[in-house]
Amino acid sequence: MNAIWIIAKKELSGFFNSLVAYILLIAFLGFTGFFTWLNGNGDVFFRKQADLRVFFSIASLTLFFFIPAITMRLIAEEKKTGTIELLLTKAVTNREVVLGKFLAALLMVLIALLFTIPYYITVSKLGNFDHGASLSGYLGLVLLSSAYIGIGLFASSITNNQIVSFLLALLLGICFHFLFGIIASISSGWIAELFNTLSLTNHFDSISRGVIDSKDIVYFLSVTFLGIFLSEYILSKR
Repeated sequence: MNAIWIIAKKELSGFFNSLVAYILLIAFLGFTGFFTWLNGNGDVFFRKQADLRVFFSIASLTLFFFIPAITMRLIAEEKKTGTIELLLTKAVTNREVVLGKFLAALLMVLIALLFTIPYYITVSKLGNFDHGASLSGYLGLVLLSSAYIGIGLFASSITNNQIVSFLLALLLGICFHFLFGIIASISSGWIAELFNTLSLTNHFDSISRGVIDSKDIVYFLSVTFLGIFLSEYILSKR
């Protein structure tokens, strides 16, 4: 566990030692803040409802681009520079390397979400606010992020090019976030049920409405663990 935390701190400090973390944080807060408060035809004031549904919807789409930008370099850059071999000669396992990098990316997302707490506090003062549904929405964003990070780590582990890693993570994300839901909507029977189950958006929408179902949590954790397992497997094959 100590090795995982050391790797996570190293990667997290690497984010903030460059402009990457600051640019992504500003972009995330800018997009979510604009559509939550200033959009004009869908913001909190236009809808006249004291809730964070607009924020959760926009945040899920923003994280769709935000997370691949975080994960694209985590393993790919190490492979390109050859430092991954140096790292693996230390007293760490493949699993600890992958989990450390996963934890760093997750902490980066949690920091971004912490900066949106003023949204929560402000909207709660505007009217009849459902705290349970909003906390459930934040849980949904954390679970969604962990699944995206798992996908991003897998994409980063199979290439040594950051751009290829970013594009591959986006492609896989499109399948989970959009394509599976579209196929489910135009299909019927067991095919529709299968792709509806595989649709990441379907599970996130359920949690963001305040409905915490064990099948949704199991789904997100399954995608996360699959991404981590495949990343570890690919590293072990080097």
